[in-house]
Amino acid sequence: MIVCEFSVTPIGVGESLSPYVARCEKIVRESGLPNMLTPMGTVIEGEWDEVMAVIRACHMAVRADCRRVSTLIRIDDREGPRGRMVQKVRSVEEKLGG
Repeated sequence: MIVCEFSVTPIGVGESLSPYVARCEKIVRESGLPNMLTPMGTVIEGEWDEVMAVIRACHMAVRADCRRVSTLIRIDDREGPRGRMVQKVRSVEEKLGG
């Protein structure tokens, strides 16, 4: 099971990237995998192959109309059950008293 943060950035399309983010977010949500949109990327949790397939689909969806695309991926690969994405945040919030 992995928790993965990624961002797909088209190069040379101007400052507003929200249409591309929305396109990717639709793909992520349709995957059915646990996910969380953040201001700087998307976090998704699942098995290696299913997560990588979603990231590839997002990259290719943006690449369909952009000549250059940069995709950044950060992976936390740890044995254990699903739900770590939420549990990691909950653990920090508990320590903060929230």
